[in-house]
Amino acid sequence: MAQKGVQLDRETFSCSICLDPLKDPVTTSCGHSYCMSCIRAHWDGEDEKRMYSCPQCRQTFTPRPVLLKNTMLAALVEELKKTGLQAAPADHCYAGAEDVACDFCTGRKLKALKSCLVCLVSYCEQHLQPHYEVAAFKKHKLVEPSRKLQENICSRHDEVMKMFCRTDQQSICYLCSVDQHKGHDTVSAAAERTERQTELERSRLNIQQRIQDREKDLKELQQEVEDICSSADEAVEHGEETFTELIRLMERRSSELKRQVRSQQEAEVSRVKELQEELEQEIGELKRRDAELEELSHTEDHSQFVHSYRSLPALREDTHSSSINIRPLRHFEDVTAAVSELREKLQDALRDHWTNISLTVTQVDVLLPQPEPTTRAGFLRYAQQITLDPNTAYRNLLLSEENRKVTRVKQQQSYSDHPDRFTDCCQVLSRESLTGRCYWEVEIRGRWFGGFGVAVTYKSIRRDGGSEDSVLGYNDKSWSLVCYTNSYQFYHNSVQTPVSGPRSSRVGVYLDHRAGVLSFYSVSETMTLLHRVQTSFTQPLHAGVLIHYNPGACAEFMNLRQSEVVSGTLG
Repeated sequence: MAQKGVQLDRETFSCSICLDPLKDPVTTSCGHSYCMSCIRAHWDGEDEKRMYSCPQCRQTFTPRPVLLKNTMLAALVEELKKTGLQAAPADHCYAGAEDVACDFCTGRKLKALKSCLVCLVSYCEQHLQPHYEVAAFKKHKLVEPSRKLQENICSRHDEVMKMFCRTDQQSICYLCSVDQHKGHDTVSAAAERTERQTELERSRLNIQQRIQDREKDLKELQQEVEDICSSADEAVEHGEETFTELIRLMERRSSELKRQVRSQQEAEVSRVKELQEELEQEIGELKRRDAELEELSHTEDHSQFVHSYRSLPALREDTHSSSINIRPLRHFEDVTAAVSELREKLQDALRDHWTNISLTVTQVDVLLPQPEPTTRAGFLRYAQQITLDPNTAYRNLLLSEENRKVTRVKQQQSYSDHPDRFTDCCQVLSRESLTGRCYWEVEIRGRWFGGFGVAVTYKSIRRDGGSEDSVLGYNDKSWSLVCYTNSYQFYHNSVQTPVSGPRSSRVGVYLDHRAGVLSFYSVSETMTLLHRVQTSFTQPLHAGVLIHYNPGACAEFMNLRQSEVVSGTLG
């Protein structure tokens, strides 16, 4: 408490101009005390006005007062110096480069505590006291310290700008409102603030709502990341387990084959060795008989020869000569052939199924749905190179331009038989399967009589037969925009929908497979949306073209490049 009293004394006996302890204190007739040198310097600056004021209460004096040293106050100051009156304000009280300084301080300035919108001056705590003590100052508007007070002064009239011109959307002073802004829609700055404050609150509410929405989106995206990682981990783990199981199965089959072959090998070798032993015994017996016969052939006694020959035992019947060399031995070549056949079938199955597996992997789209482009340059970001598959072409269609152009001709082409070929519909499909986001353009040339169909379809569309199931747009597997001379028609599952729009020789097609969006555009100097489909695609799509009854008519899938288009908006 003693320290608090000292602090109170220090503030009381300090000069409000220099903020230091009073030196040669003098007291004005209004009751405020200053250093003699400080108040003289202050009044020296007011000599031209012939009117002198108190720096604290602004009371004016005429003529300039004669000041005398207040000896009692000087004695008190000297006494208080012994209790720490001369302690300087802490460094953090002085204004730095980033702070608003007190406009009233001389020498080293203190930080401003408030700024006055009436005085247009910033005050430190001590110099601010008159605004709390003097009745006239209590009506002034105090705000947080500001460096922009002078921006409130009209440069033309040097007055505070307390009004706002809505016509010119600028702050003005009262004189401006009756001068160059005369007749304009002007209101007080406070009224404009009230209206703008309402707009500000609405903007804040909108921003806060957007923040909540984006934070929600952020959480959903984070959950999406976790779900993607979890799903990917499960797919990898399941794939590894499946392939490991397949490898183990193959190893078991390999071991079983090895066991069977070795077992059969052992049995056959044993049988052959048994036969070898029999043959070796027979050969030994034959050699012995041959030796006996040779010896007998050298007997000179004829009677003895005949008697000995007749007493020889008969040879066993030969049982092997006819069975051993009936056909060449094939050993295990059939097993090798069967295993090779199995390998080829497995390779074919793996190749076919691996294509489907890879396709399902590439179809995983972790991006948020994106809006449809609004310019042709935007569409060209998704430009898809389309080539036509000769194996699908109707025999009266001629492909050219590296299989990007199709022309209807009278003479049938010498295409080979193929299960993918359309046999009854004059149409052809793309080689590429389409997923993700794609864009392509088809240029139509020739007579439009009968119409051109620009379409997409699943690969599983029927290829033969006279029914409409194989026609693009006449089944649930295909979608087709048919261009006639003066109109368009859209077909899906045999349902016909009239389409309006400008006739153009070029049709643009935009596909967002994941979002289920299929859009057709008339492309000229601008792009005009003709028809949009919102559905759910369950398989990869193929682009297609149908040409009705128009020999010589052709359609070409354009080779689009981003550099070809520098502008172009949707019409």
